Amino acid sequence: MTENAPIKLIIVDDHPIVREGMKSLVAGTPDMTIVAETPSGIEAIRMARQMSFSVMLLDITLSDKNGIEVLKQIKTEKPDANILIFSMHREDQYAIRSLKAGASGYLSKQCSTADLLQAIRQVATGLKYITPQLAQELANNLNQEHEDAPHKSLSDREFQTLTMIASGKSVSDIAKDLSLSVKTISEYRSRILLKMKLRHNAELTHYAIKNQLVE
Repeated sequence: MTENAPIKLIIVDDHPIVREGMKSLVAGTPDMTIVAETPSGIEAIRMARQMSFSVMLLDITLSDKNGIEVLKQIKTEKPDANILIFSMHREDQYAIRSLKAGASGYLSKQCSTADLLQAIRQVATGLKYITPQLAQELANNLNQEHEDAPHKSLSDREFQTLTMIASGKSVSDIAKDLSLSVKTISEYRSRILLKMKLRHNAELTHYAIKNQLVE
């Protein structure tokens, strides 16, 4: 990106209102332009392969694919891609997982407009962006044993399934939301219980609440 060239954004979010909101925001921001938008993770991967962009703003919950899986795929093919996760999930749920997967930063959708624009500009230069709250959490966790907490061993999809079960969703509801089969979600649930040495959903929910993995 040359010094005076606008920051080229790809917006990946399955909520039309979020994409429209970003269009309105960027319309009043001279140093940015949106070059593409999509609700689809698969389409986001295709765009990353075929288009030139400065920053991809990527949600975690998409219409067809988990955002962290999309992130990992893009970073495998384009290691230098600048991807900023922009999600409704709290930082303590997904931020560290996102950064480990190669994200350039993580922002909650509850952030201010000023923070969002700052994050985009910072990530566009190739730098990482984390909020002061996340930086403090990372510092606090450096020498704490809870890095080895049972839920840390879960895959990204298993962790997402855990939080959805703990939020009261049925296996069939989760399957529908994630565009997966009931059998697949049931297998995730079985693996979660096995890895975490839990017996049933009630224990899983109690664990998630105790460890503040759900609201």
